[in-house]
Amino acid sequence: MTDRMLGVAEAKRRFSELIERVGRGERFVICRRGRPAVALVSPKEVGRGRRRRPMGLAAFAGALGDWEELEVAVKEIYLAREKARDRKVPELE
Repeated sequence: MTDRMLGVAEAKRRFSELIERVGRGERFVICRRGRPAVALVSPKEVGRGRRRRPMGLAAFAGALGDWEELEVAVKEIYLAREKARDRKVPELE
């Protein structure tokens, strides 16, 4: 299915109609100065397609959850810290 291209002014004039048509499965791309700016699509389509790559500390922590040797790696880090003399080793619970 091809998306129908509309200018901003036309989309403003016909907004209610476009919402109804999107509800029936049509898709529209609204252009500003001849360049695509936004798309009108059904809420069912939102989130489909391109996935955003997780970012930040939470994504890193989530990646650690799949690391099978994590417990061994953490123990090795604590053992190495015990030998270091510049900082006190925190107690493990």
